[in-house]
Amino acid sequence: MTTGAVLTEEGYGALPSRTEMHVHPSFLPLADRFFALYRQPHHGGGALTAYLHGEKVLDVWAGWADRTRRWSQDTMALSFSTGKGVASTVVHRLAQRGLIDYFAPVAQYWPEFAAGGKESLTVADVMTHRSGLHRVRGLVPGKRGILDYDATVAALAAAVPDRRRHSGSGYHAVTYGWLVAEIVQRVTGLPFTEVVEREIARPLGSSDFWYRVPHDERGRIARLFPRINPVGLDWGVSASVLSRVGPTRGLVEAAMPAGFDELVRDPAVHDSVMPGWNGVFTARSLARMYGAIAAGGTIDGVKFLDPSTIAAMDEVRVRSRDYVLGVPMAWRLGYHQPIFASRERPRGAFGHYGVGGSGAFADLDSGMSLAFVTNRLGTGAMPLGDLRLARLGALARDLARKA
Repeated sequence: MTTGAVLTEEGYGALPSRTEMHVHPSFLPLADRFFALYRQPHHGGGALTAYLHGEKVLDVWAGWADRTRRWSQDTMALSFSTGKGVASTVVHRLAQRGLIDYFAPVAQYWPEFAAGGKESLTVADVMTHRSGLHRVRGLVPGKRGILDYDATVAALAAAVPDRRRHSGSGYHAVTYGWLVAEIVQRVTGLPFTEVVEREIARPLGSSDFWYRVPHDERGRIARLFPRINPVGLDWGVSASVLSRVGPTRGLVEAAMPAGFDELVRDPAVHDSVMPGWNGVFTARSLARMYGAIAAGGTIDGVKFLDPSTIAAMDEVRVRSRDYVLGVPMAWRLGYHQPIFASRERPRGAFGHYGVGGSGAFADLDSGMSLAFVTNRLGTGAMPLGDLRLARLGALARDLARKA
């Protein structure tokens, strides 16, 4: 595989610099499609990185981090549920060393969790969204209540699980992160953020896996816009209306805590640990993690995961109509199948996408990983996700198989 073209913000062929981009010739069409997304300031900005067989083949960025600042090599973004994939990978690293048993009761590690009839719920139940603990709305009092990690975790430990868990999954849109983080903390005796540093950032040689962002790093975070409100309506009104409609009631319970539309822009979110939604990453860091997975567990000579662990990560554990999302889902232990804008649905691919468009995945069949982060929340009337990554992913996979 060749080194690839040097690409800077000045264009192809410019002299290398601290801000140089990288595009392998085989992935030039993917770079072109990405750059087309960010032609005007109102398009915002983003970054896209890909690895193939453990080698970086694409690392590009474009657009605006805010109204007065261009997106740069070091810009990172709040990526919402994309962070669930990173948190899940922490669990797999610990399971690989025998510290966590996927099928052991959560209460074995976290005794208080047995309350409310949850004594038999397993780590796998949590990781496949079958613990019945999807409700975040009203879980703790006040619009800023979820910023209190200890209070939120205590509320989850005391909660009674939803009975629908027995018939299928119910996406834990926000609560997933606290559940996983507390299991990790109980097992290791260390703060979750320290475990992320030890298990993910340090082995991969990339520091940009943040759930609690240091103050001296916050200037790198892109500003989110335009809104997270469904169809632009008032958050509270939207939640009230949707909660009265059967098919969307679960979504309100799981993903629409009071005042969340304001909270996502509050700097205080970067002081707390909420791995279900407040992860801040670069595309480069995410692609490297999934690149190690797609390459069989080793990257740049560093053993990150065993092949047997990756096989366990790739196995679909639950197939059902998700009672929160309202659509059929095939859940692995902490990951879902990537959404591609193509007729093909690859079986050997998994990762996690986030509300608004960001996401990352590993494709075991092609040996490729792809990560996309952006500050432009969705497109069109519903800013809860769009087809940008779905289209980029389909093209990337096609190019990877031809490279």
